[in-house]
Amino acid sequence: MKNIYLDNAAVAPMDTRVQEEVIRGMKICGNPSSFNDSGRKAANELIKARLKVARFLGAHLEEVIFTASGSEANNLAIMGVVFAEHKDKTEIITTPIEHPSVLEPIKFLNIKKGFKTVFAKVDCEGFVDVRNIASKINSKTLLVSVMYANNEIGTIEPINKIGKTIKSLRKNGKRFPLFHVDACQAAGYLNMNVNSLQADLLTFNGSKMGGPMGIGVLYVRRGTNLAPIILGGGQERGLRAGTENLPAILGLAKAIELIDIKDAERLIKLRDFFNNKIKEIDPDIKLNGPTGYDRLPNNTNISVPGLDSENMLLELDKHGIHAGSGSACTSRAVEPSHVLKAIEVEKKYLSGALRFSMGKQTTKKDLDYVLKVLPQIISDLKKRYKNN
Repeated sequence: MKNIYLDNAAVAPMDTRVQEEVIRGMKICGNPSSFNDSGRKAANELIKARLKVARFLGAHLEEVIFTASGSEANNLAIMGVVFAEHKDKTEIITTPIEHPSVLEPIKFLNIKKGFKTVFAKVDCEGFVDVRNIASKINSKTLLVSVMYANNEIGTIEPINKIGKTIKSLRKNGKRFPLFHVDACQAAGYLNMNVNSLQADLLTFNGSKMGGPMGIGVLYVRRGTNLAPIILGGGQERGLRAGTENLPAILGLAKAIELIDIKDAERLIKLRDFFNNKIKEIDPDIKLNGPTGYDRLPNNTNISVPGLDSENMLLELDKHGIHAGSGSACTSRAVEPSHVLKAIEVEKKYLSGALRFSMGKQTTKKDLDYVLKVLPQIISDLKKRYKNN
């Protein structure tokens, strides 16, 4: 059977060189916090890896905090700011198309702490209205949280413009509102320099960029106060207790070293070829999200009216094609996507969404095979539904 993996937005395969670095890290027996020679060796490896991540972000060494996932990093960014800074600041601005690891902590703060959630407008392709964000910022705004690139429909947001707008609205040298960027899908494809993005807080993880699972990063700009949400031994400048996962951290640093910007251009060509051919399968198929350079290079999201994602994914699996239907954290759920609802996709397109996300290993031959199999799957399922 074929084995065509098109769920890289959920987790990307690890390069063998990353695997080797993880194995090397597993052989390092020492706690970076221990006051002995083994601990010092581990601490030295940790510093070197942190430096690679800092350079990737254009950040200072001490501004890089390691977590166990992108979700944890998002939770720490949002709740950490609130617990440390809220005082008279009681509003958070975000968008309705954020990842659940952003929306859920904000929802928690709304219910448990009385924080007001203000949603900025997004258009039918998922683009955030920068002027609308600016109009919602006031003296009570503590934080603005906008994702860099949408994990479901691939929309690349105008983060630089948002960052500059927020900075221009800070008066008399004040630090608020702070700007948080969830860059989990962007890492490896887009510019990650925190200074050009004007980000105060930025998050990404290893598994989306060919690094290990179980490792996330939170960038915290100097002068930004944050309270920990995991308490204990005081690791990571007291912001994230727990012995650092050195093998995963080393693997992440290696994955960063292996980023090849040229591969993004290759994927853009494959993506556009794939999207154009899919439209030829059935005129009723809808492409969700934008086209061109405002879309992630590896993202295709379609809706097939009259069908449901679960059955299509099962049929694709039978042919060795592994795709997804939306957020990796909710990919087993059958509820319609909150992202598609937020961009006001017609009801008939909500249940039949498929996300194909390509990676370094994806070839045109792989996509040709999908384009051969998918029309038959759609045809067979439509007949099955009609007969039932």
